Order: sequence, then C-alpha cells, then structure tokens
Amino acid sequence: MANEVYKPGDEVPLSGIYKVIHDTVHKEEHEVTAVIGEHFPPCNHCGAHPRFTLVRAAHHISTHKNFKK
Repeated sequence: MANEVYKPGDEVPLSGIYKVIHDTVHKEEHEVTAVIGEHFPPCNHCGAHPRFTLVRAAHHISTHKNFKK
C-alpha cells in the first residue's frame, strides 16, 4: 500500500502518516495524520489536486487491542 496514491474523496485505507503533494506553486510537500474509514479531503486552495501516499501506518488508539474497552 505504500506505493498507492490517493486523492481527495478516496477512503483512508489505513490510519497513519501520509505525505501530501499539492500543486507545487501553492504548497510544498508535507505530512498529515489520516484515520482509517475517513475520506481524504480536498485542499482549501488547490481543490482536488492533492495526492496522498502512506509514509507509515499506525493503529488508531481506538482500534488497538491493548486499549479497547
């Protein structure tokens, strides 16, 4: 999945840290946290242009076996 590229509106497949690539005139690459089951959002400036790639997957604390109720 690390090579998969996601766009705004796609469902987040794994919680973790994602690299965001915008329109290069607007914003340099940066990282964000995304949570499984949510959807990648559009950018307030460049709309549907951003692309997201997984840097490192991580369990959301609410789904981790050591923290479940």
